[in-house]
Amino acid sequence: MIRFSLLAFLLFTTSAVRAQVRLARLFSDHVVLQRQQPIPVWGWAKPAENVRVMLAGQTQQTKADATGRWSVRLTPLEAGGPHSLSVVAKSGQAVVNDVLVGEVWLCSGQSNMEWPVRAADKFLTEKANANYPTIRHFAVEHDLALTPQVDLKMGDWRVCSPETVGDFTAVGFFFAREVAQKLNVPVGLIHSSWGGSQAEGWISRERMLTNADLAPTVQQMPTSWAQVDSLMDVRLSRQLTGKPTRPTPADEQTYLTANYDISRWRATDPFGQWDWKGMYGFRGWGYMARTVELPAGMADGLTRPGPTTLGLAQNDGPTQVYINGKRIWEGSMTGNRAIPIPGNVWQPGKNRLLLKMGNTRTPEWFGPGLQGASEDLYVGNASGRVNLADGWRIMPALAESHTYTRFMNNLATGLYNGMIHPIVPFGIRGALWYQGESNAGRAFQYRQTFPLLIEDWRTRWGLDFPFYFVQLSSFGSDQNSNQGSDWAELREAQTMTLSLPNTGMAVTTDIGNAQDIHPTNKQDVGHRLALVALKQTYGQAVGDGSPLFDNATFGDGRAVVSFRNAPNGLMVNDRYKYLKGFELAGDDGKFSTHRPAWRATA
Repeated sequence: MIRFSLLAFLLFTTSAVRAQVRLARLFSDHVVLQRQQPIPVWGWAKPAENVRVMLAGQTQQTKADATGRWSVRLTPLEAGGPHSLSVVAKSGQAVVNDVLVGEVWLCSGQSNMEWPVRAADKFLTEKANANYPTIRHFAVEHDLALTPQVDLKMGDWRVCSPETVGDFTAVGFFFAREVAQKLNVPVGLIHSSWGGSQAEGWISRERMLTNADLAPTVQQMPTSWAQVDSLMDVRLSRQLTGKPTRPTPADEQTYLTANYDISRWRATDPFGQWDWKGMYGFRGWGYMARTVELPAGMADGLTRPGPTTLGLAQNDGPTQVYINGKRIWEGSMTGNRAIPIPGNVWQPGKNRLLLKMGNTRTPEWFGPGLQGASEDLYVGNASGRVNLADGWRIMPALAESHTYTRFMNNLATGLYNGMIHPIVPFGIRGALWYQGESNAGRAFQYRQTFPLLIEDWRTRWGLDFPFYFVQLSSFGSDQNSNQGSDWAELREAQTMTLSLPNTGMAVTTDIGNAQDIHPTNKQDVGHRLALVALKQTYGQAVGDGSPLFDNATFGDGRAVVSFRNAPNGLMVNDRYKYLKGFELAGDDGKFSTHRPAWRATA
């Protein structure tokens, strides 16, 4: 009876906790709500339960729907606080403290937006001066999803201080600092970015289907991770065995035989994660094999009875060692492995060496594969040594239990589903975007993709909010116009996107680093975005954000190039006032590749 009562109590309390009224994760302590706009607030309770929401003296009531979701739109508030946000229902109560009302900006894109303050220029100085309690930052955790998610899995608002600022998005923070100082209002940053991501990952499936070029990408997309895993298996099997079906356990048993043909397996350096050898995310057992040929004069010393050592570098997971189809060792070992080999195992001439390995235990995320140095792979004894660092082929054990790690962040719609959809329709003033590097290989298509993303987000929010973005900076070796440049073409696509209303662009070609795709001067990037927002969104009398090409005229042996947003002219950094970034094309459309440096006259 006692056992039954305890079980009933646990079931009751667990059920109650699950059904208790709660807010969406974005509504947590220290949240910043958007001023001067209706304030959407939502969460979950028991199905059909009455819910009361209270903030800054106003109260609204609603009822949860059949799934338990409820939502209200509170009347607009002016900047200020702190307030408390309370939600009350029969199933319980939820309270959010230290609520401020101010300006909220969504920061998104890839690694240059994700770049933290701690990795930006002058971090120690920035850290020491980062006492801005009215600037708050919410970091959306990386999440890849095949279908739209209803809420974020984790995350909270952080108040800006010397202890916390290092983890803020650098571009977003330097933007927020200037806006907060100029407007004297709180600023909240919702930071949802992922390094290496392509724009297609941030667009909804519905919007992708409206574009003829992008629709095929999502029309055949799987709807479950099990389907994704199956497709990955088929792809790997086709590549590595020539068959579209996954190998059976009987098929993989033949891998262990002395004469199995491994020519279709992936030829690779034996060291490093298999993720970077064309087997992205694979976790499970895998095979590594190669031919070991003993040179003349050394074979006798290795094949006769006596101590022989096989060096297998590092993998502390379970390992089986086969030589010429015979298993000669099984176990796990830390550090550089030196396996004793019985006598009379090696044959004169060619031998088949095969390792069947599981995932490493340390680090647990590494998967199958080897760590160490080339000299750690060998076979030898007192008579000599053969280095085994070359000639390996690998094959995943697809017939055995395995998984795929979900880190492939370039899945179309996947980032929208996991990192944007759960925050809609949280009140925001606008969006800041720094992305394009991963789309440079399809720069011309970006003319469609980028506007599609902006229109998609605005539709989701039901608001034509400001969308300000960073134009790609300078990176890589100089390329002339006859050769073409993916990055220059993508910069052109970004410039063309300014045709959309309520957009703005920060030009950064003069503050980049041609040797580093992640220029660390994020202060000027944030400043230039802030100038655009202060002028276009907030109506402040500030300088123009970035100069843009307007026109060029030719005559009397001169070319006169005019720019918008440069009322006082441009500054030339070269000490002799030479402009080294211009090219001219003749009537034939061919740009000059043997040109003198152009000298600025104004």
